[in-house]
Amino acid sequence: MTSDEKRGSRTRARVFAVAGIALLAGAAVTGLPAVAPQAPAVVVHKSPTCGCCTKWVEHLQGAGFTVQVHDMDDVEPIKNQQHVPVALRSCHTAIVGGYVFEGHVPADLIQKFLKEKPAFAGLAVPGMPMGSPGMEGPSKDAYNVVAFDQSGTSAVYAKR
Repeated sequence: MTSDEKRGSRTRARVFAVAGIALLAGAAVTGLPAVAPQAPAVVVHKSPTCGCCTKWVEHLQGAGFTVQVHDMDDVEPIKNQQHVPVALRSCHTAIVGGYVFEGHVPADLIQKFLKEKPAFAGLAVPGMPMGSPGMEGPSKDAYNVVAFDQSGTSAVYAKR
């Protein structure tokens, strides 16, 4: 290897190191975990007039997810197709990595769930609890994030 090739190799290594540090620093500044650039896109099915759904999409984008939004007048057929239990339903349904995320599920829990790859169909935040992502306001309610399978069996995955 010539001295010019060695110098070029060291320069490339420095550029990659700086880029990696910048990615981690960005995550530290936002307080949200970094999402790998190859993370699958989140496909969100929501009403075109729902403001809290739009805020939840912004929450995911702020966490580094790429989001594809499908505005629909009736999201129920998607919920039925994805076997979301009626008791766990909320205002929007998202699909990513073969899993379903119903309602105001926090981005960090989606990231964790996708990394763990559990034997559940997805996660849900039933209803629209105040203080959940997209439902920020003057108060914050405690709420459960529930894992469910296609048969309707569910279990509390996290408490917020």
